[in-house]
Amino acid sequence: MSNKNILSSDVEIKGSLKFSNDLIIDGKIEGEVMSDGSLTVGENAVVNGEIKTKAVVIFGKVVGNITVTDRCELKSAAVLEGDIAAGVLSIEEGATFMGKSAVGKRAAAAAAAAGNKQSGGSQNQGGGSK
Repeated sequence: MSNKNILSSDVEIKGSLKFSNDLIIDGKIEGEVMSDGSLTVGENAVVNGEIKTKAVVIFGKVVGNITVTDRCELKSAAVLEGDIAAGVLSIEEGATFMGKSAVGKRAAAAAAAAGNKQSGGSQNQGGGSK
Protein backbone atom coordinates (compact mmCIF):
# COMPACT_ATOMS: atom_id res chain seq x y z
CA MET A 1 0.00 0.00 0.00
CA SER A 2 1.49 3.33 -1.04
CA ASN A 3 1.32 6.41 1.13
CA LYS A 4 -0.51 9.15 -0.76
CA ASN A 5 -1.09 12.36 1.12
CA ILE A 6 -3.92 14.56 -0.13
CA LEU A 7 -4.45 18.29 0.33
CA SER A 8 -8.06 18.88 -0.68
CA SER A 9 -9.46 21.86 -2.58
CA ASP A 10 -10.35 23.81 0.59
CA VAL A 11 -6.70 23.86 1.78
CA GLU A 12 -4.53 26.97 1.34
CA ILE A 13 -0.86 27.00 2.33
CA LYS A 14 1.58 29.90 2.35
CA GLY A 15 5.19 28.89 2.88
CA SER A 16 7.54 26.06 1.97
CA LEU A 17 6.08 22.58 1.68
CA LYS A 18 8.22 19.45 2.09
CA PHE A 19 7.09 15.83 1.91
CA SER A 20 8.66 12.39 1.48
CA ASN A 21 6.41 10.05 -0.49
CA ASP A 22 3.57 11.05 -2.81
CA LEU A 23 1.39 14.13 -2.48
CA ILE A 24 -1.78 15.15 -4.28
CA ILE A 25 -2.57 18.87 -4.09
CA ASP A 26 -6.01 20.11 -5.03
CA GLY A 27 -5.86 23.37 -3.08
CA LYS A 28 -3.74 26.53 -3.24
CA ILE A 29 -0.04 26.65 -2.42
CA GLU A 30 1.99 29.84 -2.29
CA GLY A 31 5.64 28.94 -1.82
CA GLU A 32 8.22 26.33 -2.70
CA VAL A 33 7.31 22.63 -2.91
CA MET A 34 10.21 20.20 -2.38
CA SER A 35 10.35 16.42 -2.21
CA ASP A 36 12.15 13.24 -3.18
CA GLY A 37 8.71 11.85 -4.05
CA SER A 38 6.02 12.47 -6.64
CA LEU A 39 3.65 15.42 -6.76
CA THR A 40 0.25 15.53 -8.42
CA VAL A 41 -1.23 19.00 -8.96
CA GLY A 42 -5.00 18.40 -9.16
CA GLU A 43 -7.39 20.12 -11.56
CA ASN A 44 -8.57 22.60 -8.89
CA ALA A 45 -5.04 23.31 -7.64
CA VAL A 46 -3.08 26.53 -8.03
CA VAL A 47 0.61 26.49 -7.11
CA ASN A 48 2.49 29.80 -7.00
CA GLY A 49 6.12 28.92 -6.45
CA GLU A 50 8.91 26.59 -7.46
CA ILE A 51 8.44 22.83 -7.56
CA LYS A 52 11.48 20.62 -6.96
CA THR A 53 10.50 16.96 -6.82
CA LYS A 54 11.32 13.57 -8.30
CA ALA A 55 8.27 13.62 -10.57
CA VAL A 56 5.22 15.82 -11.14
CA VAL A 57 1.88 15.41 -12.92
CA ILE A 58 -0.04 18.65 -13.49
CA PHE A 59 -3.78 18.83 -14.06
CA GLY A 60 -4.21 22.36 -12.64
CA LYS A 61 -2.22 25.62 -12.69
CA VAL A 62 1.40 26.25 -11.73
CA VAL A 63 3.11 29.64 -11.76
CA GLY A 64 6.79 29.00 -11.11
CA ASN A 65 9.72 26.92 -12.29
CA ILE A 66 9.67 23.12 -12.13
CA THR A 67 12.77 21.00 -11.54
CA VAL A 68 12.25 17.23 -11.52
CA THR A 69 14.86 14.51 -11.69
CA ASP A 70 12.49 12.05 -13.34
CA ARG A 71 9.27 12.90 -15.23
CA CYS A 72 7.09 15.98 -15.72
CA GLU A 73 3.63 15.51 -17.24
CA LEU A 74 1.34 18.34 -18.31
CA LYS A 75 -2.19 17.02 -18.76
CA SER A 76 -4.69 18.52 -21.22
CA ALA A 77 -6.15 21.11 -18.81
CA ALA A 78 -2.78 22.06 -17.28
CA VAL A 79 -1.50 25.64 -17.26
CA LEU A 80 2.19 26.22 -16.56
CA GLU A 81 3.83 29.63 -16.46
CA GLY A 82 7.48 28.89 -15.78
CA ASP A 83 10.49 26.91 -16.91
CA ILE A 84 10.91 23.13 -16.78
CA ALA A 85 14.04 21.05 -16.19
CA ALA A 86 13.17 17.36 -16.34
CA GLY A 87 14.49 13.95 -17.29
CA VAL A 88 11.35 13.27 -19.34
CA LEU A 89 8.68 15.76 -20.42
CA SER A 90 5.19 14.84 -21.57
CA ILE A 91 2.73 17.51 -22.76
CA GLU A 92 -0.81 16.51 -23.73
CA GLU A 93 -2.74 18.31 -26.43
CA GLY A 94 -4.61 21.25 -24.92
CA ALA A 95 -2.07 21.99 -22.18
CA THR A 96 -0.78 25.57 -21.86
CA PHE A 97 2.97 25.99 -21.31
CA MET A 98 4.66 29.38 -21.24
CA GLY A 99 8.37 29.09 -20.51
CA LYS A 100 11.56 27.27 -21.46
CA SER A 101 12.30 23.59 -21.13
CA ALA A 102 15.48 21.57 -20.67
CA VAL A 103 14.85 17.85 -21.05
CA GLY A 104 17.08 14.83 -20.62
CA LYS A 105 19.05 13.15 -17.87
CA ARG A 106 21.83 15.75 -18.11
CA ALA A 107 19.39 18.67 -17.88
CA ALA A 108 17.67 17.17 -14.84
CA ALA A 109 20.98 16.38 -13.12
CA ALA A 110 22.36 19.86 -13.81
CA ALA A 111 19.18 21.51 -12.56
CA ALA A 112 19.13 19.35 -9.45
CA ALA A 113 22.79 20.17 -8.76
CA ALA A 114 22.15 23.88 -9.24
CA GLY A 115 19.12 23.63 -6.94
CA ASN A 116 21.19 21.97 -4.23
CA LYS A 117 23.82 24.71 -4.38
CA GLN A 118 21.28 27.47 -3.80
CA SER A 119 18.94 25.68 -1.42
CA GLY A 120 20.13 27.81 1.48
CA GLY A 121 16.76 29.47 1.65
CA SER A 122 17.72 32.65 -0.19
CA GLN A 123 15.68 33.47 -3.22
CA ASN A 124 17.85 35.31 -5.68
CA GLN A 125 15.41 35.24 -8.58
CA GLY A 126 13.28 38.27 -9.11
CA GLY A 127 9.91 38.22 -10.79
CA GLY A 128 11.09 40.58 -13.51
CA SER A 129 10.18 40.34 -17.16
CA LYS A 130 12.19 38.30 -19.65
